[in-house]
Amino acid sequence: MSLRVMTFNVLFGGQDRFEAILDVLRRVQPDVLVLQECLGWETCDRLSQVAGALGVPADASHIHLGTSRPRGSGRRYHVALASRRPLRAIQIHNDPRQIGHCLIQCQFDLDEPVTFFGTHYDAQHEDPRLVEARFLCDLLDPIRFREGLYVLAGDLNSLSRRDPYPADLAERLLAAGTDKYGHPPRFSVLDALESFGWVDTLYYRGPPTEWVTARRQNNGVQIDYRTDYILASPRMAERLVSTEIIDVGEASDHQAVVTTFREG
Repeated sequence: MSLRVMTFNVLFGGQDRFEAILDVLRRVQPDVLVLQECLGWETCDRLSQVAGALGVPADASHIHLGTSRPRGSGRRYHVALASRRPLRAIQIHNDPRQIGHCLIQCQFDLDEPVTFFGTHYDAQHEDPRLVEARFLCDLLDPIRFREGLYVLAGDLNSLSRRDPYPADLAERLLAAGTDKYGHPPRFSVLDALESFGWVDTLYYRGPPTEWVTARRQNNGVQIDYRTDYILASPRMAERLVSTEIIDVGEASDHQAVVTTFREG
């Protein structure tokens, strides 16, 4: 038995790309799925279609829409969760003093309980993202975290030192007019999470062949980024089989990330 976890930012609710998004989900067939930017999904019609694409029951034990706090525009970039395994102990964290959009916390059973977090961090600045990272770590007992099974999946809107960014990244960001990562670019969020003990699954088995989840071009400057992650507690990371970047074509401006863990 295995557990396939997937995180995927669908971009503005999916819009007219929604059928392409469903095609990606049918192809990948994750066991646990986190979706970001679920704008306009309040009726749960689209989330029910996601459940249908995965073949899971469209009930509260298997799908959940985490209501996001509104951005300045008033729009809510919700976070959605779907799972083959029944979910329990679901909590939604969306206090704007601590959370950029939404953090879903829940549990499900593998061969022992797994505590799962699905999220979408602030899209504008590193400081509020660092608040989110510290808030998450404050939810956890360090000893139980080290000894238990925990997974964090989502669009963290953050950079990792592990990724092979060019030496002139700072100059490229300035030329592109991209301010969200800071000048010079900061790596504070992933530093904080890894310092607590979270393991970056993409690099746990060695350097990956693919690492880019978002390719952006501004002011004629193209920069490749990884902003989408699946992290695990140390014991969960020991069960890691693989992490891969999934090419979603035109379904979104983000690639998906899929991690497979073994059971037992």
